[in-house]
Amino acid sequence: MGDISTSTLVIILVVLIFISAYFSSTETGLMALNKYKLKHLVKEGHKGATRVAKLMSRPDRTIGLILIGNNLVNIGAASIATIICTRLYGDMGVAIATFGLTFVILIFAEVTPKTLAALHPEKVAFPSSIFLLFLMKLLFPLVLIVNFITNGILALLNVSSEQREEHSLSKEELKTVVNESGGLIRDSHQNMIVNLLDLGKIKAEDIMIPRNEIYALDINDDWKNLLKGLTYANHTRLLLYRDNIDDAVGFIHVRDALRLLAKEDFSKTTLLRAVREIYYTPEGTSLFVLLQKLKQNKERIGLVVDEYGDIQGLFTLEDILEEIVGDFTTGISVDPSSICIKQPDGSYILDGSSSMRDINKEMDWDLPTDGPKTINGLIQEIMADIPESGTSILIADYPIEILSVKDNKVSLAKIHPKIESEDTSD
Repeated sequence: MGDISTSTLVIILVVLIFISAYFSSTETGLMALNKYKLKHLVKEGHKGATRVAKLMSRPDRTIGLILIGNNLVNIGAASIATIICTRLYGDMGVAIATFGLTFVILIFAEVTPKTLAALHPEKVAFPSSIFLLFLMKLLFPLVLIVNFITNGILALLNVSSEQREEHSLSKEELKTVVNESGGLIRDSHQNMIVNLLDLGKIKAEDIMIPRNEIYALDINDDWKNLLKGLTYANHTRLLLYRDNIDDAVGFIHVRDALRLLAKEDFSKTTLLRAVREIYYTPEGTSLFVLLQKLKQNKERIGLVVDEYGDIQGLFTLEDILEEIVGDFTTGISVDPSSICIKQPDGSYILDGSSSMRDINKEMDWDLPTDGPKTINGLIQEIMADIPESGTSILIADYPIEILSVKDNKVSLAKIHPKIESEDTSD
């Protein structure tokens, strides 16, 4: 290069630094692309996205190409910078070229272009892919040689470039994406999507109406009482049983009962003829599976049974849908304050039969729900005994005071706000 003027070498050096910046920004831009958005753009026929997708189908080759180009350019820039500085500064030129070029490449060919590409990956990667595809064809033999060597080394480490890990989103990661979507998804829609993702974690026993709260009619009861129960029922479907709820007969739609009521021959016999078959589900069935089963069997209501076949509760399709969209405004109105009645001291009075899932949802608490489903059940499990009124207990850092015990169960309890544990570490 002795015949080349210093000014020409400077121009070549500047060009090489720009090419190095291109390779650096392209590498970062390709790696920073959102692969799900990229797939969406490819489906829409976006040309830039299609080119990038072709390159990223074999990332080992693309990265190899970029690094080959970047290293060739940087080595060439280092050689030219050394010649220039040697001409200008003599023996000190090597040291000046080393430190000076390192600073220049770091600022103009690494940090700045890579930061730009990380902030705007699509604007960098899509147009850059045109030249990169051309370069891939031009240097393909060299890329294959480099990949052959590197893949051989990876094979010794039991790593295959052909069997890359697919980084699919887990449910928790997808929930984070939904929650962090900002204004792209309305809050109400975010909640519905998150609730839908959680549907597989919720069991039938979590949403069922306990058997002692099921409004049902004994078919062996007096006929007048049956008519009264049908007439003043607050539900559209009623469960009929014989003597004991475990001997369930079936469900009767109040609309069918009222239609029969208009006939002169209305009796227990005609009522039983209108009864619909009961759909049963195990208490451990997830709501996601249950929803599919209800759709398949065209059912809207059913009974929950335990492992022994005993009836534990009743569920409806509306109960499942409320887990997704929230409480409906139709039906019997329930005062939210009846779940937790706030006291002047900041505590809350709850019914012992209150569902802990409902309490956690209403109060934004984190009472344990992996065992008993009610406050009474939780207290009795922790204490391994039926407590007496006035007893206090600490559960999951929530001070709980038993106010009333009736029929061998906690009927009223007072729960104080959670005690925040102090960090005693140095």
